[in-house]
Amino acid sequence: MVALQVHFWLVPSLMSIMGAAQYVMQDAALLSYIDQRFLSLERRLEKCSQDLLEYVDEFRELSKAALARLARLSTDKAELKGEVENLLTRVERAQRDIDYFGSLTDSNACVEVHEDLLEQQLLEEAEEKKRLKLMLNASCDHMLAGIRSLKVVKKTGGKHGSWMKDPGKKHTKIYLLSGSVNNVILEFANIMAFMENNQTLKARRVPLPVPWEGTGHVIYQGFLFYHRHGSLNEIVKFHLQRRNVTDQMLLPGAGRIPAYQLSPETKIDLALDEQGLWALHAEPETGGNIVLTKINPVAMAVEHSWDTPCSSRDAEAAFMACNTLHVVYNSPSGGSSRIQCVYDVLGALNAPTNPGLHFPKRQGGHSSVHYNPKERQLFAWGDGSQIIYKLHTQKK
Repeated sequence: MVALQVHFWLVPSLMSIMGAAQYVMQDAALLSYIDQRFLSLERRLEKCSQDLLEYVDEFRELSKAALARLARLSTDKAELKGEVENLLTRVERAQRDIDYFGSLTDSNACVEVHEDLLEQQLLEEAEEKKRLKLMLNASCDHMLAGIRSLKVVKKTGGKHGSWMKDPGKKHTKIYLLSGSVNNVILEFANIMAFMENNQTLKARRVPLPVPWEGTGHVIYQGFLFYHRHGSLNEIVKFHLQRRNVTDQMLLPGAGRIPAYQLSPETKIDLALDEQGLWALHAEPETGGNIVLTKINPVAMAVEHSWDTPCSSRDAEAAFMACNTLHVVYNSPSGGSSRIQCVYDVLGALNAPTNPGLHFPKRQGGHSSVHYNPKERQLFAWGDGSQIIYKLHTQKK
């Protein structure tokens, strides 16, 4: 009985001891794993630190090499600069020697060469002037002497616009182009129809496929020539009766700045005179001076160009008359218009003149001024009014 009781007491004790031993073994294994992981992390950190030190050493060596290379380059640059300066000195010395020996040679041969070159230049200038006279059919023997009077024909439209007649022999129609950007022309049977109060109701509307820009358009031999809106320097040739574009061309150098400072909406100003179609514009390369171009209206090609000394500064308009450019100036506030620069393309030495011709009896600016060679008068647009100026001419 006593032995049985001892047995029941020993069995639970042994079971408890064995369970405790098992837990101790599991904790030891966990501690061993954690220790191994820490050792691995320490080794990796040590390697990372070693690599970083190696990178620092390599960067230091690279910096030293770069600084040494820059120092050598600076030395080479100084040496090269000295060699260049020495070479320039030798070249200057050689040039002085050449000039000295040249001064000792016979000057008569040089004079003969210069005379030959001058003679050749004079012959070429004479041939060019002869060619230009033939091209322009130089039959113009008159020049502008004054502006006699004005007549305000109508007041219609806004500040910007242009009106004109075709200078052909049988043309009596009046054309109104209102605005600096538009695509509809109003055509009137004659000047009387245009002057009537209800004139817009009697006008024939001619739509354009592409709008114009500025106020520098002309009508010549049944065609409208105008600067195409949205283009830099495209000139369009439009048949008024057939209502279609027949040709176009690009005007070199034009369209970058206004032709006239006081009319900035006009980049290209087309003009007519006794010799046909011209184009006027300004270029930055000429210092803002006006460039004059003769255009062949049939071939739509440039025949010749002139860089004139007439400035676009304080200019509001210009027109051609008998191979001669007349530039109209004003003040920015709008005073009395006056012609202050005249340039004859066939004149002696092409020298500009300053006649100081004033427009009569009105104050204000002009949006456009067009010369009609048939009637020898100006069709102008001033502050919404359509004006005719009669001209006084005299023999050249």
